[in-house]
Amino acid sequence: MAGQQRSRIPIMRFVFFGAVLFAVIMASLPQPPQIPGQPSDKVQHVIAFAVLTLLARSAYPATNRWRLFVSLAFLGALIEAVQAIPMLHRDPSLLDWLADCGAVAITMGLMDFVGKIAGAAGNAPAEQ
Repeated sequence: MAGQQRSRIPIMRFVFFGAVLFAVIMASLPQPPQIPGQPSDKVQHVIAFAVLTLLARSAYPATNRWRLFVSLAFLGALIEAVQAIPMLHRDPSLLDWLADCGAVAITMGLMDFVGKIAGAAGNAPAEQ
């Protein structure tokens, strides 16, 4: 099982960096495409950073959680800095960055919680 997981890591890293590139491009477009249902800007940030967190944890399972959090928070700050470029006609927002950070923290917490539950279920004695 561990060998199977190790063989998936390069693929997950490719998917993760593709998602990062996609997020940065979408955040940098002067007029991003409309999303079905037209979720609010904050909802889009939360969804994007929750997905990025899931992918980052899958791509870098041995990396310290704090390091992943800081890296993803830096990515969110970088996106907001790019949106400050006047010719893009975008508006950077501290609240957007806080939504990014909150999504990362909550997603990591949920992943840890689910992992502990799954681990406990895997170690439970079999019923007879």
